[in-house]
Amino acid sequence: MMSKDQAIGALIVTVCAGVAVAFIGLLFLYDPYIASWLNLGAAADVRYWLIATPVAITFVAILAIGGWIGYTMATTPPPKPIEKITTDETEAPKT
Repeated sequence: MMSKDQAIGALIVTVCAGVAVAFIGLLFLYDPYIASWLNLGAAADVRYWLIATPVAITFVAILAIGGWIGYTMATTPPPKPIEKITTDETEAPKT
């Protein structure tokens, strides 16, 4: 059974991965013919990629950091209850 923190971490990983895939997919679904309909020609297509490429890299890097945080949360075991920690410390060591 997953703890609440692990479930939230798994959700964060899933959302970040889904958003990254959707963003990259929509980025490449850009229709260069829209620029030609607006009589902007190939220059608009080049300007689009000059802006879209660094934005895409930065956005996916931020999502990767979020996914890494979620993965860490999902794979870290839950901490011991405080009662267990305090009773462990108060017990005398057995010799």
